[in-house]
Amino acid sequence: MIILVFVICAYLLGSISFAVIMSRLFTLPDPRTYGSHNPGATNVLRSGNKWAAILTLLGDAAKGWLAVWLAQYFGPQAGNSLLIVAVALAVFIGHLFPVFLHFKGGKGVATALGILLALNAWLGLAVLATWILIAMVFRLSSLAALLTAISAPIFAMALALPSEYVLALVGMSLLLIWRHKSNIQNLLAGKESRIAKKEDNHLE
Repeated sequence: MIILVFVICAYLLGSISFAVIMSRLFTLPDPRTYGSHNPGATNVLRSGNKWAAILTLLGDAAKGWLAVWLAQYFGPQAGNSLLIVAVALAVFIGHLFPVFLHFKGGKGVATALGILLALNAWLGLAVLATWILIAMVFRLSSLAALLTAISAPIFAMALALPSEYVLALVGMSLLLIWRHKSNIQNLLAGKESRIAKKEDNHLE
C-alpha cells in the first residue's frame, strides 16, 4: 500500500507543470496557446523571458530528481530498486501525461535528466555531457535529445547499474523518442530548426 502511495504521489508531482506556473508568475501567455503548444521550457523561452524558461527547466528537472530521491531514502525498504524504478517511471509519465493538464504534457528531457541524476550522478552527468557534445557538433537539439535517450540505457549497463534501472531507462527512452516523433519527421525532411535559430523544442 505504501508503495502505491509513493507511485501515485510521484505521478502527481510529475503532473505539476512548471511551464504553466512560471508563465503565470511572470504574467506570460499560457505556453499551450502559442509556439509548439507544449508546456515545456523551450516554449516558454519563445515568450522572450529567459528567466521563466530557466526556472521551468530547473523545476522540471528538480521534480524528477526529488521523486526518485525520496523513494531512495524514505520509501519502505530504502534502496528498493523496484520501488525506485516505479517512482521514476511514474514521475516521468506524469510529466508526459499530466492529469492537471488533461494528459497533454511536455517531451520529458529535463525531467528525465533529473531522474538520471538521482539514480546515479555519473549516469546523469554522462547523459548531460552527451547531449551537450551532440548539440554543439550538429546544432540540432532534438537530435541530441534522441541520441542521448538511446545512449542512457547503454551508459547504465556500462556503470553496472541494476537490471531494473536499465529496463526502466529503455522504457523512458522509447517514450521520449515517441514524444519527439514530429521532430524525427522534421529531421528526416531536413526541416528541423537548429539551435542557433532558437526554434528548437528539446526541453518541452
